[in-house]
Amino acid sequence: MSKKRKDHKGVSLRTVNTVIIVVAVIISSIVFYATFRLSDSFRHVTETSAEHIELRKAAVELMDASDFLTEKVQRFSVTGDTHFLYDYFEEAFTANHREEALTRMSAGTASEEAVNELKAAMDESLDLMNTEYYAMKLVIEAIGIREYPDILKSIELKAEHKALSSEEKMGLASFMVHDDEYYRQKNLIRKNMKSSLDELEKMAYDEDAASLQNLSQDLEGVRVIILIQTIGIIVMVVLTTTLGIHPVLNAVDRIKEDSPIPEGGAVEFRYLAKAYNKMYEAYKKSLAKLNFKASHDELTGVYNRAGYDLLLSSVDLNNTFMLLFDVDDFKEINDTKGHPVGDEAIRRVAHVLKEHFRSDDYVCRIGGDEFVVLMNHAPKRVSSLIIHKVKQINKELSEPKGEVPAYSVSVGIAHGSDATDVNNLFARCDNALYESKTRGKHTYTFADPV
Repeated sequence: MSKKRKDHKGVSLRTVNTVIIVVAVIISSIVFYATFRLSDSFRHVTETSAEHIELRKAAVELMDASDFLTEKVQRFSVTGDTHFLYDYFEEAFTANHREEALTRMSAGTASEEAVNELKAAMDESLDLMNTEYYAMKLVIEAIGIREYPDILKSIELKAEHKALSSEEKMGLASFMVHDDEYYRQKNLIRKNMKSSLDELEKMAYDEDAASLQNLSQDLEGVRVIILIQTIGIIVMVVLTTTLGIHPVLNAVDRIKEDSPIPEGGAVEFRYLAKAYNKMYEAYKKSLAKLNFKASHDELTGVYNRAGYDLLLSSVDLNNTFMLLFDVDDFKEINDTKGHPVGDEAIRRVAHVLKEHFRSDDYVCRIGGDEFVVLMNHAPKRVSSLIIHKVKQINKELSEPKGEVPAYSVSVGIAHGSDATDVNNLFARCDNALYESKTRGKHTYTFADPV
């Protein structure tokens, strides 16, 4: 009898279940409150960060729009193609990204200093348009375009410019949007843009620091609750092992083997596995198509010989200028200053070439001190522009920088329309470069009269 009463003593499952339910309700209530607080703090951080991103994006859009206008007016001044003219005015007065960016900045929480710097950049951009209008009017007069935007009809050319020939007007127009004064104004816009972005970064840092402090406090509370919840986690070990841990470990092994992972386990894990496998497949395809290290020079970051050969396979000879650059007396720099200075001299040449040519053009390092520039969409008549660029490049290199002494480059230039194929085009450039070297270096030679 006594044994039976002893058997009936202890904690019953009903009691345990009731206790668990009560404790679960209490913990769930605490968790709900904590997660609500945490979610609210996180949402505030997210919203603040998103707004800062939008403000920075709005600021950068003004510069992008200004650069777009510059690209179109430069192309129009070189080619006379009215598509570039109408693209310019489509952006300036229809898309209107600059004014839209300034409006978004003014309406947001950006500081007054940031908005004022952006307004200054906008004013500089509008002032630069006067030069661009004049250059476009020169091209219109030179080519004899009849239909063009009304705003340009009010632009009156100076008497001495009206008297110029068509070719001289085209040359003057191209020079106006490529000379030092033009790029000085562009640099003023960039300077104001940088000041605006600096102000935004400072504001974002201060606000993010305050938000993260609140988030940190909420996380401390969550840690306490997590400690309490750990007791309940033990109950779920078997289930999580079957549906989660084993599939994850299996997936890790497959990832180490660089292969897709099996789509098994819990529904959520299957979804992640499927998403990973899609990204894995896309990654493999992208890696096969684009290998930056294989096609770019490690020292300078421009295309290497392999990249150059790949570019040549798709070049349009009839609309391409090839420029072959060779550093004058490069061996002397290496011998007297050392290879580190020689490397810096090579890097500087690459940097200067990228600065003075368009984003559409390709800069390649094909040898120790030999570079090739492929100018796309370049008719023969832009030869004067090329001469100007070469002179500017040698002018910049003639100024010592750090330990790198003054030096120069010799250039051989040929147009694809005069060549039978890409190999012949390079040979013509090489012969022209040799002529430049024999004429005393620090100069350029066209393979054919221009």
